[in-house]
Amino acid sequence: MRLGMLTPSSNTVLEPTTAAMLAATPGITAHFARLRVLGIALGEAATAQFDPAAMVAAAELLADARVDAICWNGTSGAWLGPAADRAIAEAVTAATAIPATTATLALFAALRLAGARRVALVTPYLATVQAAILATLAAEGFDTVAERHLDDPGNFSFALHEETHIAALLRETAAAQPDAIIVHCTNFRGTRLAPTIEAETGTLVLDSIALALWGALRAARGDPRRIRGWGRLFVLGT
Repeated sequence: MRLGMLTPSSNTVLEPTTAAMLAATPGITAHFARLRVLGIALGEAATAQFDPAAMVAAAELLADARVDAICWNGTSGAWLGPAADRAIAEAVTAATAIPATTATLALFAALRLAGARRVALVTPYLATVQAAILATLAAEGFDTVAERHLDDPGNFSFALHEETHIAALLRETAAAQPDAIIVHCTNFRGTRLAPTIEAETGTLVLDSIALALWGALRAARGDPRRIRGWGRLFVLGT
């Protein structure tokens, strides 16, 4: 099985992390196409980075590798709204005839499968972006009971935040006893923390890099349970 990942150009975390998650599953490989994303903010210039036309152009190159699914391995739909991500997925599938999804669409699917309604949110984003994500979560029916953000405009700089700092943020939000903690940024080092925080707190951790892989596997009709040791996400729905 080959999974295609549409990747922000300045991202340095998601590719090695995805490879690590797939290291024990030699029958599944991930393949990456980049599109330009340099900063995360609200406004026309920043939003233009996520034009479906750019996604389609990159997806058509992934289609040459005969991938079984394509995932937008970015989180823009969290602040632009899920309709924006559905438009990307629909445009990619229309152009390539390959099933498509996104990290944010996978997030909402995972939350609903888990029956999670009270959530915590941890990101590196600016306050304005964080507020837009909180509004999206509310519109989708989720109550955010704790949040932390780092006011970083990114995107390259998101990768510079240490796991120890991110772990502290997760532990802080876990104190509010949410049903799930969302770590939503695919250039942020939250993926490896999920099993540890889940074991410590009993709270489901949904990291966006893991969500992108989980969503891509589901879109390709694969079995996410084959990914072991990376948290409870990969057994949701079983």
